Amino acid sequence: MSAVILDGKSLAQKTEAELSERVAKLKASTGTTPILATILVGDDPASATYVKMKGNACTRIGMESLKVELPASTSTEELMAKIQELNANPDVHGILLQHPVPAQIDERLCFDAIDLSKDVDGVTCLGFGRMAMGEDAYGCATPKGIMRLLEAYEVELEGKHAVVVGRSPILGKPMAQMLLNANATVTICHSRTINLHAHIGRADLIVGAVGKPEFIKADWIKDGAVVVDAGYHPGGIGDIEMAPLIDRVTAYTPVPGGVGPMTINTLIYQSVESAEKKVVQD
Repeated sequence: MSAVILDGKSLAQKTEAELSERVAKLKASTGTTPILATILVGDDPASATYVKMKGNACTRIGMESLKVELPASTSTEELMAKIQELNANPDVHGILLQHPVPAQIDERLCFDAIDLSKDVDGVTCLGFGRMAMGEDAYGCATPKGIMRLLEAYEVELEGKHAVVVGRSPILGKPMAQMLLNANATVTICHSRTINLHAHIGRADLIVGAVGKPEFIKADWIKDGAVVVDAGYHPGGIGDIEMAPLIDRVTAYTPVPGGVGPMTINTLIYQSVESAEKKVVQD
């Protein structure tokens, strides 16, 4: 069996070319430049790297990024005030609060302070609820990126049995809802699921989002399944033991180069969409 490689890197590059044209058109016709505001609290090196990557992606397509950097001592109230300031700024079309924030901050309260129309990372409870109900909202960036990748490669979801391993509020839970909205039959599992291997063994589509390196074993997965690995760990390995699967499955995401590039790509994709909607509303 020759498996299809679900190449997120190439799809992200193709999408960036399309987004560049949309941004150029928006600038030419309305004078509007899409702006993504990124908020980094503290000095965590990994978070700083992620924010820089997101800023670079904006630059590549002609967007602007407004970088907000706050000290590690920032309080919940101070962060909330900054978010409200960005909510009120008509030139800002998207707001990203980089996760995680320092322990003294109520992260959920701050996420939910982001205006729904600017929640391009899909982190608010209101956005999750609207998405789950099939209403208009921006999807959480990683699961939405996975859905875009599956759509681009015409992976059939309707009527299929999808197993999502992971239940985080920004990956596992929204992933399950998006698959359900696409008419898949969905089972949600996690690291404490009894007989996890049996659930996975019945899956037509498996999404590994448990956050543990090669936690999901290759021999649990049936031949012909579609395998999506949303994990990334040192050494370039994911949540799924992938090497033995390459000749057995229908399609799979490489690590790196599969899900990862689609996360940032979806963030800027939804930022451009937000700017276009704002122009229409105005």
